[in-house]
Amino acid sequence: MKFRKLVKSGLGALALVSAGAAAQDPDSTAQGDVSVTIYNGDLAVVQDLRSLDIASGRSTIAFPDVSARIRPETLSFVADGAGIVEQNFDFDLLTPTKLMEKAIGQTVTLVRTNPATGAETRERAEVLSSAGGVVVRIGDRIEVLRDDGLPTRVVFDEVPPNLRARPTLSVTVESARAGRRPAAIRYLTPGLGWSADYVALFDDQRGTIDMQGWVTLTNTTGTTFHSADTLLVAGNPNNRGSRRSGNPGMVRPGTQTAERERLGDFYLYPLAERTTIANAQTKQVGFLDATAIPANKQYARMVGWLDTDRQPQPVDSRIQFNTSRDGGLGDALPAGTIRFYQRDSQGNPQFIGENDIGHTPMGSLLQLDTGTAFDVYVQAEVEDREKIDSGEWRRAAQYKVFRDGEEFERVDVEMPIEYWQTTMRYTLTNARSEPVTVQLVQDGLGGGNFWRDWRLVSEDVPGEQANAERRVWQVTVPANGERVVRATFQTRY
Repeated sequence: MKFRKLVKSGLGALALVSAGAAAQDPDSTAQGDVSVTIYNGDLAVVQDLRSLDIASGRSTIAFPDVSARIRPETLSFVADGAGIVEQNFDFDLLTPTKLMEKAIGQTVTLVRTNPATGAETRERAEVLSSAGGVVVRIGDRIEVLRDDGLPTRVVFDEVPPNLRARPTLSVTVESARAGRRPAAIRYLTPGLGWSADYVALFDDQRGTIDMQGWVTLTNTTGTTFHSADTLLVAGNPNNRGSRRSGNPGMVRPGTQTAERERLGDFYLYPLAERTTIANAQTKQVGFLDATAIPANKQYARMVGWLDTDRQPQPVDSRIQFNTSRDGGLGDALPAGTIRFYQRDSQGNPQFIGENDIGHTPMGSLLQLDTGTAFDVYVQAEVEDREKIDSGEWRRAAQYKVFRDGEEFERVDVEMPIEYWQTTMRYTLTNARSEPVTVQLVQDGLGGGNFWRDWRLVSEDVPGEQANAERRVWQVTVPANGERVVRATFQTRY
């Protein structure tokens, strides 16, 4: 049967028409029993088991409705008594643009409609070019078809044989026998991805959060996967498009094993029911529902070494909680975004901030920034800094001296060891009607272009040493008040 194709002038929408043919069911598919395993990082494994008639000897089998972004080199084909000889992926899909490109040098029919009378006129035209617009020859004149919505359409005599309406994989096989049997294909494809999205309702009075977790699936493969058995893998397997990601909100990684199936170093999250993953669709499926997880709100400000603020800076607002079993959550959290809400005076949940997390083992301690505080500020300043003359010297470098291209001697260059004493002043203000505690962190004590030794001389508030570069204080600021804290350090360069 020959088909005739109608397309609006230019690159508009097309329609496929055949005598006595019914409209194609958009839910129809040539796929069989489909299983999809989706990884983080835009990668999926598709397994498609179909029942096919395979001829004896050498024959070609077409697999329509594969991913339009299939990686053909990853294909495997399995059918009893048949072996693969050759494979081809036909990705030249039937679109208005491709249809016009394939028609260059051929003759088509232009159908024009008079807007006033509705009368149609038809002319035969040779397609000369489709680059940047469609150029045709009609008799002795050259005309450009404009994509301006005018009632003009192009009628093609037939569909070019090398254009496919759907992404199709062609496999040439050699079979020892004829007959119907199961045939399976498996391949990798980008365009299928997933991430986790979390909704957390924070109760400041009770010090808890209620959390729901959603799996967000995205499909940009150009193909719909119908009633697919879907498995999600949390982890980062190496592939040519993968990249490592950190987890800056994790204060301490967990050491508890979640009660989930594992695959090597990854956790598996199977969907409870088969689902259709439509092309160009985002789908969400719930996988976590936990209530009354202990949590607390914190304020924090990190100050770099020798930083002097020109004006007070708002502190960071953050929420801390634990993913341990005893902590009320009791699960490993796949990478994603946690969005926090809090009820207003009317009891309505309102958005208060969000943050990303990486893959988080069960039992981890998380501190996630949700924004900056409106009415709690810190201004850090270098109050005093003086050099202390030590009279000590150290060898800093050794230079080679050359004459006539040969090393003549080596010269040691010495520099004095410098001692500095620095006093930092931190002014904390609180416009809230209740006291707040700010985690104040002095960073960069041991860093710089080269390592420096340091020691604490004095501090107004007893602090803790987080590591070789950070001193941490918990500073309580009174309601509607101000507090000034000082710390003095000696550094040796």
